[in-house]
Amino acid sequence: MVIEEITQTKNKPGWFTALFEDGTVIKVSVEQLADYGLYQGLELPDDEYRRLRAELEFGASKTRALRILGSRTYSSREIERRLTNKGESRETAARTVQWLEEIGAINDKEYAASIVEHYRSKGYGLAKIREELFRRGIPGDIWDEAIGDFEIATDATLDFLMKKLSGSRENSEQRVAINALRARGFSYEDAQEVWRKYMENTEEIENEQ
Repeated sequence: MVIEEITQTKNKPGWFTALFEDGTVIKVSVEQLADYGLYQGLELPDDEYRRLRAELEFGASKTRALRILGSRTYSSREIERRLTNKGESRETAARTVQWLEEIGAINDKEYAASIVEHYRSKGYGLAKIREELFRRGIPGDIWDEAIGDFEIATDATLDFLMKKLSGSRENSEQRVAINALRARGFSYEDAQEVWRKYMENTEEIENEQ
């Protein structure tokens, strides 16, 4: 297999594209050009070409993955999906995810725990949290560990109801409150308990005035 052309990538200093005679185009860094001794006209045996191609694609995938992780934390499945959506093969994406796990760049257990605490502290219930864990591709076998002995963030939930109901204590507001809490992932029983605490809290506020 012959490298027919190597050209510098526009607007990306230090990066090049290598065009092989079978039409394959692979992005390579200047370091990779030096490390693998690549140059225009280089002829490679088929088995060496396949190994080189796999390594170059893996290197490009690692760079892309680290760039993606620069914006926020992702789960292993999210990264794998994003890499394949960007054109990486499933094999290369899976290999990249394994590498990210090995260097500690992604950790599904820690990520799951942070998701649980984030939504709990914002006053959401378990159903919403489970929905987020699923949406972000967290493996189901670590959900229970991440959720642990879940406790409602009472202050955050009461703050939500205070804003929602403007401090009203009318019994007619109960249905509005229950529906709003259910929409945020609370079971009916938990929503009822939050409503009870809300009524107690607003009564205390009134008595203090």
